[in-house]
Amino acid sequence: MTTLNRPGRPEGHVCGIDTAMEVIGGKWKVLILWALHDQPHRRFGELRRLVPGVTEKVLASHLREMEDDGIVRRVSYDEVPPRVEYSLTEDGTRLNKALEPLGDWGRERAAR
Repeated sequence: MTTLNRPGRPEGHVCGIDTAMEVIGGKWKVLILWALHDQPHRRFGELRRLVPGVTEKVLASHLREMEDDGIVRRVSYDEVPPRVEYSLTEDGTRLNKALEPLGDWGRERAAR
């Protein structure tokens, strides 16, 4: 995780939202989560196409962080050519469900 707790808070997180923002903070993580929710077991190239504008470096970095946080699972297959697939863990699925009302709010706002 590269996102750090707020400075000056020795006990760490202020509330549950603070904890969630530490996991999903950043410009691309929520979009990566949504892409994995839409169709599980995505390959890196598929994710890159589904999240336009993200660089390979940032996508790889975010996927590693999300794997470390336990919301994304990475499975590497011993094949030629090598194949790696990403999917949501149970925590990742729960997090995506928690973000659905935010998506609804954004769609309603954009429609106005």
